[in-house]
Amino acid sequence: MPFETTTQRPVEASGVGLHSGVSVKIRVLPAPPSTGIVFIRTDLDGFRIPASWRYVQKVSYATSLMRQGVLISTTEHLLSTFYSMGIDNAFIEIDNLEVPILDGSGKVFVEMLNAAGLKQYRKRRKYLRIRREVEVESNGKRIKIVPDDQFRLTCDVFFPHPLVGRQQFDMEVTPENYARELAPARTFGFEYELAQMRDMGLIRGASLDNAVCFDRENILNPDGLRFPDECVRHKALDLIGDLALVGKPLLGHVIAEKAGHAMHFALVNRIMNDPTLFEIVTHDQLSEKAAVALVS
Repeated sequence: MPFETTTQRPVEASGVGLHSGVSVKIRVLPAPPSTGIVFIRTDLDGFRIPASWRYVQKVSYATSLMRQGVLISTTEHLLSTFYSMGIDNAFIEIDNLEVPILDGSGKVFVEMLNAAGLKQYRKRRKYLRIRREVEVESNGKRIKIVPDDQFRLTCDVFFPHPLVGRQQFDMEVTPENYARELAPARTFGFEYELAQMRDMGLIRGASLDNAVCFDRENILNPDGLRFPDECVRHKALDLIGDLALVGKPLLGHVIAEKAGHAMHFALVNRIMNDPTLFEIVTHDQLSEKAAVALVS
């Protein structure tokens, strides 16, 4: 897509926060060119927090943004969807501290954006193109990004459960691929971890309506899985949401092995603090093959 975008009309959704359990409503509004994605806390006099790596505060069980002590938590599913569906600019009004979990996936956010419609500006979109390989590794987990003319993901996860085990997923990220292959994949957890997480003040809003839950042998959700490899697909969804914090469409191939939010952000931080690792290019500066792929 050669030009910057926003939404055509306002759309909204409401639900509960996965970790806080609070009731929350969001409203997505069109924004001018070069705005980026900006959260607006309507319960705090319209306080604004840009969706930027500069404001990342917590990256343990979710990715949270903080500016001047004001928090927006669990941003990854929403940002993943905006990023993958090609929305460059939007205001997100939110009346509490956590983005609603909805059904635990990006599916409802895709439906919202489809209902909102897409508007193109005449301002040329700028891409962040990776120039050389960057890798972060710790305790058998690793993530790296290598140069590529498209935005591509390869994710590898392992969980010692008979319905999960080792799963791998590879995809070029386009709006169509994302909506079909990643957006429906839900957040997930294991029954034996629930008590400890609640003791930590987490998952107060979790239920089988917004998360996949496994016991030692089976899945507790009556309708089962949406994909046989739903776990790795959701991890890929999360990864995109964290990468979105670079603030520009990425051109590179991200390869993640057993990585989570903290490692995702470590990669983003490494990239954004070393300008020699990337270059900013417009659609006109891409190779003919890459330009055609990004438009189609």
